[in-house]
Amino acid sequence: MVKLTNYIGGKKVEPVSGHYLNNFEPATGKVYSLIPDSDHSDVGRAVEAARNAFAAWSSLTNEERAAWLLKLADKIEERLEEFAEAESKDNGKPITLAKTMDIPRAVSNFKFFAYAITQFHSESHHMEGIGLNYTLRQAIGVVGCISPWNLPLYLLTWKIAPALAAGNTVVAKPSEITPYTAYLLSKVCQEINFPAGVLNFVHGLGPKVGEAICAHPDVKAISFTGGTSTGKRIASVAAPMFKKLSLELGGKNPNIIFADCDYDDMLATTVRSSFANQGQICLCGSRIFVERPLYEKFKTDFIAKVSKLQIGDPMDVQTKTGALVSEAHMNKVLSYIELAKTEGGNVIAGGERVFLSGRCSEGWFIKPTVIEGLPYNCRTNQEEIFGPVVTIMPFETEEEVLMYANSTDYGLAATLWTQNLSRAHRMAEKLACGIVWINCWLVRDLRTPFGGVKNSGVGREGGMEALHFFTEAKNICLSY
Repeated sequence: MVKLTNYIGGKKVEPVSGHYLNNFEPATGKVYSLIPDSDHSDVGRAVEAARNAFAAWSSLTNEERAAWLLKLADKIEERLEEFAEAESKDNGKPITLAKTMDIPRAVSNFKFFAYAITQFHSESHHMEGIGLNYTLRQAIGVVGCISPWNLPLYLLTWKIAPALAAGNTVVAKPSEITPYTAYLLSKVCQEINFPAGVLNFVHGLGPKVGEAICAHPDVKAISFTGGTSTGKRIASVAAPMFKKLSLELGGKNPNIIFADCDYDDMLATTVRSSFANQGQICLCGSRIFVERPLYEKFKTDFIAKVSKLQIGDPMDVQTKTGALVSEAHMNKVLSYIELAKTEGGNVIAGGERVFLSGRCSEGWFIKPTVIEGLPYNCRTNQEEIFGPVVTIMPFETEEEVLMYANSTDYGLAATLWTQNLSRAHRMAEKLACGIVWINCWLVRDLRTPFGGVKNSGVGREGGMEALHFFTEAKNICLSY
């Protein structure tokens, strides 16, 4: 039984309370490690370490900080197999996904912001005959980074990399459900003698650790990715203290398919955008709207492909669909499938728990599920399920499908399939969301802004948006 530790001030640290939480392997339903059940005392120690390290870290040149980030990236890349196996075991995702998406993206996050900070620039404004204004962008201080369980290392590094690059010191809280790769990252920090106190990890529960980070007066900014209800709580704690907030929250994303699409490309991508990581990606297209002339063909072909998705041990390279992250989450997803039935939905694929043989006999698996016959405004089509469940329904006109797509309280992403360039631009402008993919899905340029509207969040991550968030702008006016 592996016992994880916090990482504070450059050292592995036991929780002050001495208490630990069980960490389950989703594929087996069994405890395989223990994580610190930390509280405000541990957070206080981490903040103190980060505060003490800030002056030295922020005084380094951009190139010096970039060099440290590249060392972190190189070490993760060297140990890709170990990190991928840990991510798969901890999260339940297929190991092939961890090897090809999660861990490589974590490496890319560090590399991207290492290079980006060396190109970071400020503005100047010339006032003719009067003087000159120029803008300094300076590190904030100690910042809190709170990451979710669905893409654990991927999204954790998406936050800490720009924070560190900009000269801040970090107190990070990985998800208590998937803490293992953050623990491995802390071991990497020790191996390369990363400056003590610059990056700190405090493991534990949201109400005890996350809230303590948000409430601590010396934490000047909070970057959070997770559920909308948790985001509301964080805002209620942090906003009255005038902390900077970046909240990347939930989604209920539409996938809009017109009859003139590139059919084969659309079909293959839609299977992936529906069920990648068991549908546990905030960007998955969970509401599929198909132009009526194509609807029946799409339904037949989509179900045929979905039924071939291999459910199995996440450690098996042939597995396409792994386990859901926890028993509680599995039960939540199953409850939405039952809700859909009561709302008039017809389950035309999947819809049930899967029991495997062997070591995964007690794992948390659900068949990829497709539901039709639901009204656009029912709970199943309005609330975030965050699992391997999609609904499909036909539409007649652009106006109709735009109304369907924009009807939810969420506005993170949308996918649009059409060969009509005018329609593509017209629809993209009218979709109420922060990201629109046209004839593709999850194609990411790390320079671009990432985030949503409505209940999908506040602020933007990625590229210069992230570096702007993790710095304070200061205008300096010089009179001639």
